[in-house]
Amino acid sequence: MSPDRPNPIEVRDLVTHYGDRLILKGVSLDVREGEIMVIMGGSGSGKSTFLNHLLGLLRPTSGVVRLLGKDINAIGPLELFDLRKKMGVAFQGGALFSSMSVGENIMLPLREHTDLDEKTMRIMARLKMEVVELAGFEHLMPAELSGGMIKRAALARAIVMDPRLLFCDEPSAGLDPVVSSSIDQLILRLRDAMGMTIVVVTHELESAFKIADRICVLDKGEIIALGSVDEIRAHPSERVQNLLNRRTEEFTLDADAYLRRLTGEG
Repeated sequence: MSPDRPNPIEVRDLVTHYGDRLILKGVSLDVREGEIMVIMGGSGSGKSTFLNHLLGLLRPTSGVVRLLGKDINAIGPLELFDLRKKMGVAFQGGALFSSMSVGENIMLPLREHTDLDEKTMRIMARLKMEVVELAGFEHLMPAELSGGMIKRAALARAIVMDPRLLFCDEPSAGLDPVVSSSIDQLILRLRDAMGMTIVVVTHELESAFKIADRICVLDKGEIIALGSVDEIRAHPSERVQNLLNRRTEEFTLDADAYLRRLTGEG
């Protein structure tokens, strides 16, 4: 990538509150062109909130989120709408419309955002179904698909408009190891074949280590580690190692603070 060309995703000093509760505490992160960035963290670490900011679904308390060179919190709704056409999102549960066939689900972005004729849209949808190894299943309904097939269909819909950015929320969650591995391989192929920049939010360690170019570890609203798979494995932070080795942290009860919470004085 040219040194004069900005990274496709740039986040600077991102701060977010839900009411009085501080969620993200000055998060800064660059995602490079064509890399797979994995966002990891325990429950409540802020990774889902961070993903929602990258999708432009939340406005921060302060800070900047730039996608493809544009500050998404400074542009107008029409410009943001156009920017989102260059983004694909594969939701955690697939989010397929149950009343539509697989083919209709995959064609939906084309119907909404292009003026292509029906035949061309069907061809484009079939091409993407070939990419995710779902050829021949376009007439099935979502209820007729296995968990792995739903994930593949969701990926096909996310890439049907050839986006520059792809966001995947827990792409292998709830799948058996064999199917999970096939989803990992699919994400790697998408990056290599289509040159996408991909952000994956996951808590699946094996999957993260397999697909990531770099891993960002969030904890309590802060980035506590950022680096390659080997760098994360060898990271000296106890909090990182607790996450990687599934160790619980010791909790010390402050009796006075506990009493203040119970009485509403804390």
